[in-house]
Amino acid sequence: SNTVRKFSQTGVASWYGRQFHGRKTASGDTFDMNELTAAHRSLPLNCFIRVTNKDNGKSVVVKVNDRGPFHGNRVLDLSYGAAKRLGITNSGTGRVSIERVDGPNS
Repeated sequence: SNTVRKFSQTGVASWYGRQFHGRKTASGDTFDMNELTAAHRSLPLNCFIRVTNKDNGKSVVVKVNDRGPFHGNRVLDLSYGAAKRLGITNSGTGRVSIERVDGPNS
């Protein structure tokens, strides 16, 4: 449906890494902290989203393969690899916009 296709959201993203490395994600994938993946509460598993850091303009396309975040008012939990590309590993969180895309090269 078009409503899902045009999904967009803005909010705070955090990231997770070493403590979950090698564990299974909600989709059944093995979590690799260096891959470009993310956890979202409601988007379909295995869909792709473009995440843009509102503070520096950097963006990355990630695969949603997990559920979360379940902490405060955050909208997205990024893998370490994705957070590093966006420049939010040091601060721990960042203001982002999310949009649904067709695939990893969109």
